[in-house]
Amino acid sequence: MAAKRSDVITKGFERTPHRALLKGTGVPGEQMDKPFIGIASSFTDLIPGHIGMRDLERFIEKGVHTGGGFSFIFGIPGVCDGISMGHKGMHYSLPTRELIADMIESIAEAHRLDGLVLLTNCDKITPGMLMAAARLDIPCIVVTAGPMLAGRGRGGRAFSFVTDTFEAMAQFKAGVIDEQQLQVCEDKACPGAGSCQGLFTANTMAILTETLGMSLMQCATTPAVSAYKRRLAFASGQRIVDLVRENITPRQILTRQAFENAIRVDLALGGSSNTVLHLLALAREAGVDLPLEEFDRLSRETPQLASMNPGGKYFMEDLDAAGGVPGVLYQLRDRILDNPTLSGLSVHQVIDQVREVDEEVIQPIANPVRPEGGIAILGGNLAPKGAVVKQSGVSEKMMRFEGQARCFESEEAAMAALMSGQIRGGEVVVIRYEGPKGGPGMREMLAPTATLMGLGLGDSVALITDGRFSGGTRGPCIGHISPEAAEGGPIALVEDGDLISLDIPARRLELKVDEATLAARREKWRKPEPKIKTGWLARYAKVVTSAYTGAVTRVDD
Repeated sequence: MAAKRSDVITKGFERTPHRALLKGTGVPGEQMDKPFIGIASSFTDLIPGHIGMRDLERFIEKGVHTGGGFSFIFGIPGVCDGISMGHKGMHYSLPTRELIADMIESIAEAHRLDGLVLLTNCDKITPGMLMAAARLDIPCIVVTAGPMLAGRGRGGRAFSFVTDTFEAMAQFKAGVIDEQQLQVCEDKACPGAGSCQGLFTANTMAILTETLGMSLMQCATTPAVSAYKRRLAFASGQRIVDLVRENITPRQILTRQAFENAIRVDLALGGSSNTVLHLLALAREAGVDLPLEEFDRLSRETPQLASMNPGGKYFMEDLDAAGGVPGVLYQLRDRILDNPTLSGLSVHQVIDQVREVDEEVIQPIANPVRPEGGIAILGGNLAPKGAVVKQSGVSEKMMRFEGQARCFESEEAAMAALMSGQIRGGEVVVIRYEGPKGGPGMREMLAPTATLMGLGLGDSVALITDGRFSGGTRGPCIGHISPEAAEGGPIALVEDGDLISLDIPARRLELKVDEATLAARREKWRKPEPKIKTGWLARYAKVVTSAYTGAVTRVDD
């Protein structure tokens, strides 16, 4: 075997102190010639999607040692977006993506690890790990810990996290359900280990990881509680040793073709709008040019093929049984580009192995759920640098809408107005100063969007923001408006009563105010004081870039 990165800490008399410390951890001397494999694990008792990782760590370890390597587990933090939702904690969610990438880089470089298995599962953790893999460009393989099974109730009713907690909360407020029904939702919505059951951000990112070729086939959709997930963990541990020996690195996999395939699969499934942020950020780390406009080009020519929860009826377990990611690739086969994957097969070879697809769940291109993909990129004078909408979750009635602005300077203020019945049909709720800088941290706003749906306002009220939404959001909700309010973007100039026009088919978001009036408002505008002035978020706000670039932390040349 050729020289290894770890030889720097294991070879020669000069490394006697280093070997002594390694032996102090229990590493036998005869094992030091083997590839050193780091297992970056985001295990935590705080997140349902991560509570099963101790088990998967064991099987990855077994695979690494069976393959001829020596493994070392190290911890990576995880924030649960659902638990941090709707309060100060959500400021920290997106920024942790950068922390995770930085931490993995630090450990891998400081200890000269030869390869990495990245054990992950949730919203910002998976993209952070992928960003680290692309940045380091040493052999890496990802193991996503798997989705949660749907909750089950009487009469075969399936429960899911968003519909049966956030939206149920608003239904209780509106008197649609009683306290007992609400309690049943709370008890049934999350039955155990795994990432939330629908095509929210966590599961969308797992699917994109597999599509990109960075995890083994079926890893994304195999449920967390499945024995097959253990076998995938074992196989991933074996495979990373091969990747080290063959010197196959992430940038050989994360090509322009891989990103285009990932976007197509995302669009075909109607996935989370957060993937726009994460794919832009990952492409930057991989050295791939990926403009925001590419998402919309592909959306116009990629039909939506599956009706996935929260906007549709199918859960991740249904997608897995229907064929998983290989099944989606098969249905899109004439539009999928060939590219290598870490499994050793090319994407087209993966497609060639597909024998059966349940076309009730993953519909053929000739009979799509919708003619266009799940995400649309909007322009117009309110979003000169772009905005994102999950059009797969918008009713036909709200694809075009015009209403009067109701402006709020924070999520909390908007939520209070919604819960107190102040929002009426025909209005456009404007939530600003929630972008990457203004938030800081570009908070997800599932509470107000779910409240809109729960109150029955999804077909009469639109919501726009420079913040972002949960993968569980549905309805006429437009996020990622750039430039953001904190940078003086047009959204900062909107006033109560202004007319706002939304036209998703035309990809336009327009403020119906003449330019002279806007110029006068711009002259008077002053950037508000930062909402958070201490701690690392204050530093983050100074270096983070706009949503249209992926909300990455800037490195000045």
